Amino acid sequence: METRLLLPTKENIEIVGKALYSGELAAVPTETVYGLAANALSGSAVKAVFEAKGRPMDNPLIVHISDFEQIERFKLVSEIPEKAYRLAEKFWPGPLTIIMPKGSAIPDEVSAGLQTVAIRFPSHPVTQAVITAAGCPLAAPSANTSGAPSPTAAHHVMHDMSGKIPYVIDGGTCEVGVESTVITVAEEVPMLLRPGGITLEQLEETIGKVRVSEAVLYKMKDGQKAESPGMKYKHYAPKANLILIKSSDEKYIEYVNSHAGGDVGALCYDEDVEKLFVRTFPYGGKNDYIKQAERLFDSLRAIDETELKTVYGRCPGTKGTAMAVYNRLIRAAGFEVIELA
Repeated sequence: METRLLLPTKENIEIVGKALYSGELAAVPTETVYGLAANALSGSAVKAVFEAKGRPMDNPLIVHISDFEQIERFKLVSEIPEKAYRLAEKFWPGPLTIIMPKGSAIPDEVSAGLQTVAIRFPSHPVTQAVITAAGCPLAAPSANTSGAPSPTAAHHVMHDMSGKIPYVIDGGTCEVGVESTVITVAEEVPMLLRPGGITLEQLEETIGKVRVSEAVLYKMKDGQKAESPGMKYKHYAPKANLILIKSSDEKYIEYVNSHAGGDVGALCYDEDVEKLFVRTFPYGGKNDYIKQAERLFDSLRAIDETELKTVYGRCPGTKGTAMAVYNRLIRAAGFEVIELA
């Protein structure tokens, strides 16, 4: 299959929209990462997404809309809880996914057999235009090989998906850089299932108490069912073995330099670069969590362009946007963390 890389012209958006409606796949830019889109109302189209990515079928997808009224028009949910309205009013369109009770139109392939469905209204104008042109909501996980770092630029998508899907729309570099925040309001007390650009603190300012799933910061238990994308499996991982170091600045520098060698690298803060004796992959300033989120996946993909065997990563905190960075890094490292006293 030839994969066409298209600019987001009106004509190309119409071409891709019609293809998506008819059951084909296309990668589209969003403000978070590039998504691999399919008609969310077609089980066979959605199944093709899993096949293209090599994604396990028990990992649910997010349904993307371009207008709030599409939720009811397409019967995407069985009810819209009051807190969902408040969150949507505050954060949509934007990098927030809201999980609600599933409607009759949602195929099991989208929800992975759950009785809930994840809905997002992205703010990227190209994504909105493609959904409108398709005339249907789109189910779209990140447009990468399953388990690899998520794509934040069209060339990342072409690297992973060329020959597997017919279309990629080049909408430039993604602004947020990590996938959307996911919250479920299908329970009495809402729960954060995946951190992102919308922080826990912002959510609680809007709707009150929000619990945090243990799977946000820790590995899921064997047999536990994933309620949200990005919870269950090792994700975002470079080919090198990534090991996180939780320590002071000085201890991190000392530890990495003591392991310096031709096949060792460091995924570090900008401030660390001149102090390290190994190849470095900086992903933002120590306290610049917004920039860390924006640059993280690009830095992880840069590691794959080398022959490094082991990369020692700085372990960020868990407050604000840093929680999203921490969440992605512990999964990229397969939960391998060294704590230095």
